[in-house]
Amino acid sequence: RLFSTPNSTFMFLQVTYLTHACMELQLGGKKMIFDPWLTGPAFARGWWLLHEPPADSMERLCMADLIYISHMHSDHLSYPTLKSLSATRPDVPIYVGDTSRPVFWMLEKSQVQLTNINVVPFGIWQNIDEHLRFMILKDEVHPEMDTCIIVEYKGHMILNTVDCTRPNYGRLPHNVDLMMSDFAGGASGFPMTFSGGKYTESWKADFIKNERKKLMNYKAQLVKSLQPKIYCPFAGYFVEAHPSDRYIKETNTKNKAEELNALIKKSAPGITTWTPKPGAVLDLALALMSPTITDPPSGTNIYKDSWDFDLYVDELNRAITAEIFKHKSWIQFYYNWAGFKNYDLVVRVIETDEDFIPIDNGYNYLVDFMDLSFPTQRPTREHPYEEIKNRIGVMRHVVKNGLLWDNLYIGFQNRLSREPDVYHHQFWNHFQTELPVTGPDWDLFLQQAPSYQRSAEPQGIQTESGSASTLS
Repeated sequence: RLFSTPNSTFMFLQVTYLTHACMELQLGGKKMIFDPWLTGPAFARGWWLLHEPPADSMERLCMADLIYISHMHSDHLSYPTLKSLSATRPDVPIYVGDTSRPVFWMLEKSQVQLTNINVVPFGIWQNIDEHLRFMILKDEVHPEMDTCIIVEYKGHMILNTVDCTRPNYGRLPHNVDLMMSDFAGGASGFPMTFSGGKYTESWKADFIKNERKKLMNYKAQLVKSLQPKIYCPFAGYFVEAHPSDRYIKETNTKNKAEELNALIKKSAPGITTWTPKPGAVLDLALALMSPTITDPPSGTNIYKDSWDFDLYVDELNRAITAEIFKHKSWIQFYYNWAGFKNYDLVVRVIETDEDFIPIDNGYNYLVDFMDLSFPTQRPTREHPYEEIKNRIGVMRHVVKNGLLWDNLYIGFQNRLSREPDVYHHQFWNHFQTELPVTGPDWDLFLQQAPSYQRSAEPQGIQTESGSASTLS
C-alpha cells in the first residue's frame, strides 16, 4: 500500500507539474525530475516557455535525487537550466538512454560541469532502492534519439512517452496508474517556413488543421488502448514568443490539452484526465481512489510574460563577428567537416536579417552535394534544388559550434523553397541528427586560411548577377 490509512495526509506518491515536459515525482523519500527546461529558449531562439515555472523550480531541481532526460532536443535537454543546476549540484545523478547519438554529445562544448551522467541500456530495470525502479525504452521511428520511461514505485507505474512517435515499437504496459505524453504538434518548420508553389496561406492553414486533428485522434486512441487510470498531456507548452516570430506564432496553431482530454473522456469515460498548470500537484495515491488534484497556490502566474530575449539573442549574435567568417573558405571547410555528399541535391544558402531579407555583406553560396562542390552557378544537369534563407546570427552560431540544424529548422530560423517539392530525408536527417559529434576544428582552419582572404568585415560573396562568386 502507498499509505497507512485511506485518510492519510502523508503524500507518498505525488506528481507536480513545473512547465512544458518537466515533472517532479515524489516517490516515497526519493525525488525524481523529468526533462528540466526551466529557463532560456530552446532551438536557438525559436521556442520559449509558455508556462511560468513555480518560483522554487530551480531549488526543487537542485534537491532532486535523480533526473531523467529523454533526448537531446533543447526543450528537454536545456543547457541554460543545467548550467544553473551545475553551479549547485554538479553531482546530481542524471539518467539517459544509450542512444546512437549520445544525449550529452554537446556537454564538453557547453562547458556545463556535470559529473554524474549515467547512460543506461534500453529495456533493463534500473533499481534505485527496494521500492523504486525505472526502465528507459527507445522509439521505433527515431531510435537514434527519442526515448521514453516507465517508473515503478511500490507496484504503481507511471508511463511517460515524451515525444516518441511509436514508443518501444508499440509494446507498452496497459492500465498504468499515470500516463503522460506530448499532444500539441507544431514542433517543425513545416509548412510554416515554406514558400512558393502550393504553399499559400490557405494551404498551410488547412494542412496544419488536418495534421493537428490526426495527432489528436492518434493520442486519444493510444490512451484509450492503453487504459491508464489517469492521463496527462504535457510536453507541448511552448510559444514562439519573440516578436520577430509573430508570423509563426499566429500560423503554427497547436492542439489544446483541454480538447484532447475532452476527446478522451468521450471515448473512454473511465480514464481520469489532468490538464496541468504550473505548481499543480497530483496526489496519485489518493487519486487512484478519487481524483485528487491540487491547483497551484493562489496568485501563481500561469503564463510567462517576460523571456529575457536580448540576453539570449545577443549571445547567438556574437557569432556573427567570429574570425572564421572573415575567410570565405570556411564554407568548404564546414561542409567537408559535415560529411554529407554523393546525393543529388543542390542547395543555395543565404544569410539574412531578422525578416529573412538577404544581408548585403552576408554570404550567399551554392553547394552541390553530388560531388560536394561549390559552383558559382547552378549545374546544367537536371537536379533537385533547395533555397534556404537563414538568420545570420543563428546560422553562424550553428556553424561555429558544430550544432545540429534542428536549431534552424525546428526553431523556425529559416525560410525554405524547393523545386521539385520533395522532402530530402537523407539531407535533413544528416544535418539534424548525424553531424559529427566533434565540432569543426576552427583553430586548424585559421592556421591554414590564406592571409589574403582576411578583411576588416565579414566578406559577402554575392555578385551583382545574384550568383555566388568563385570559392577558392
